[in-house]
Amino acid sequence: MSEGALVTQTLEPGSLAGRRALVTGSSRGIGAETVRYFAEAGANVVVNFRKKAPRAEKLAAQLRELGVRVLVQGADLTDHESLADMMTSIVDEFGGLDILVLNASGGMESGMGEDYALTLNRDAQLAVLDAALPLMREGGRVVFVTSHQAHFIRTTPTMEEYVPVALSKRAGEDALRERIPELEERGIGFTVVSGDMIEGTVTATLLDRMNPGAIEARREEAGKLYNVSEFAAEVARAAVDPIPADHTRLVGDTTSFEG
Repeated sequence: MSEGALVTQTLEPGSLAGRRALVTGSSRGIGAETVRYFAEAGANVVVNFRKKAPRAEKLAAQLRELGVRVLVQGADLTDHESLADMMTSIVDEFGGLDILVLNASGGMESGMGEDYALTLNRDAQLAVLDAALPLMREGGRVVFVTSHQAHFIRTTPTMEEYVPVALSKRAGEDALRERIPELEERGIGFTVVSGDMIEGTVTATLLDRMNPGAIEARREEAGKLYNVSEFAAEVARAAVDPIPADHTRLVGDTTSFEG
């Protein structure tokens, strides 16, 4: 497994000129920073959101100042018709895709159904992949973003509040890994990027609220927690760097998870 460097490296300016990238859930947080790194490297990008259109439009305006084309596209990833509409818009605007980052996830929201975590973190990930594959060409890359708490959930316990999300994200990772042979036949790479708790994310904030002191305790144990920008840089790098032998890029400390 490949572990992220302590000093993150961003993409070279112009290195993605002419490439087209979709990052799901990219109106804020890790997704927004990842799509920003792609745009800074010259890629034309899709800013995808579920509800927060004004926030997505604000980000898009900033990215257009870099001289790239930006498509702002709302979509409910759990709805096949909504997904199809997004892919149609991408074809109309860009003609296809070179990079797909499966970043959007959830399961800790209030008022959602009992199976929502699995629906979003497994079923919707596969649905996005299926919808995007016809748009992708040889040499493309698919990146799935997850956490150590999910990646190692079968061998390392995590906080009780996060278990349903962790199990559903691991199920999503496993389901996507089953598609690697098909992707390789198409000449498309696949990389899983797993990170520890990320400072400043919604998930970390919610977990710390439910379990006060959780972030501080994990920071002390790990020695360092990546912030949103640092982790997003690793996600962006995973879209262009050589694919690790086991398709896994580990970011940050893993000693507590790997025994």
